[in-house]
Amino acid sequence: MPPERPSWRTRLRGPAVFAAVAVLALVVAPLLLEPFRLGLLAKYLVYAIVALGIALAWGQGGMLVLGQGVFFGLGGYAMGMYLKLTEAQGGLPDFMVWSGVETLPALWTPFANPFFALAMVVVGPVALALVLGTLVFRQRVRGAYFAILTQALAAAFVILLIGQQGLTGGTNGLTNFFELFGQDLALDSTQRGLYLAVVVVLGLLYLGTRQLVNSRFGRLLVAVRDGEDRVRFLGYDPATVKTVTFAISAGMAGLAGAFFVPVVGIISPALLGVVPSLELVVAVAVGGRYALAGAVLGAVVMGYAKTIFSEQFAGGWLYLQGALFILVMTLAPKGLLGLLRRRKEVAR
Repeated sequence: MPPERPSWRTRLRGPAVFAAVAVLALVVAPLLLEPFRLGLLAKYLVYAIVALGIALAWGQGGMLVLGQGVFFGLGGYAMGMYLKLTEAQGGLPDFMVWSGVETLPALWTPFANPFFALAMVVVGPVALALVLGTLVFRQRVRGAYFAILTQALAAAFVILLIGQQGLTGGTNGLTNFFELFGQDLALDSTQRGLYLAVVVVLGLLYLGTRQLVNSRFGRLLVAVRDGEDRVRFLGYDPATVKTVTFAISAGMAGLAGAFFVPVVGIISPALLGVVPSLELVVAVAVGGRYALAGAVLGAVVMGYAKTIFSEQFAGGWLYLQGALFILVMTLAPKGLLGLLRRRKEVAR
């Protein structure tokens, strides 16, 4: 007998939940939250964009990516370089003056063009991921070895940024951004517009990623995760599938980094290293790495928990955050979303 088709209520449940969340994010949150809290929510949603890419690569593809901070940083620095050059108005950015740089480095020159800078926000991370993925996956590097490699890449990237004081701002990174496309970043209206842009982009990326997961490519990606050698035996190339997925995940991280700069007002090596990359993976695990919505939920929950714990328990918030992770993983190995789905099944 053919499988029973889901009822119309089941088919409409997903779109209804998405529409409800969209209304809450686009209409309710800007009306109820004060500018400071709305800015924090925008930061959580920026991280949710990175988490969405991690869920695609790790949850669907089985690639534990521990170095997304690299791609996040490439996108963030591309945007930061454009903003600093805009404010310099043909001169040198302030940190270069303090560092004794006399002429603008050739690497910075193209980023004065907004179209080039915005393109490099995505092109830079995707290109690096394609090169790295081609080299690594062709050699059939996977599992813990791939995770360690991406983690080492993040550590090396931070060392490189810190060592180039006159080029990258060193430890301090790039900060003091005042204007974005002619809009004053200090105004509440500008920050509200940025928040809405983040929500819209996250929603579009979620729908696009969901469509990709439900496509033939998505099914092939899951097959590679569950049995790479079997997929290769059937005539497919797992290396190509994994490389493309890795590049898509990197592009999302780069786009998130570009949003992070005007939303938070800084991009520095401290935000891009091993620890921040691990925190993003933990957030995806807490929300549920096998579901795209779980990754978004985990990023928001962990971001909010980090803020609350640091405000209430400044000396021990890291322990509380770790305890939250252990508690969720112990009671719900598939994350918060998996726990909610299991409770629904029990209730039936």
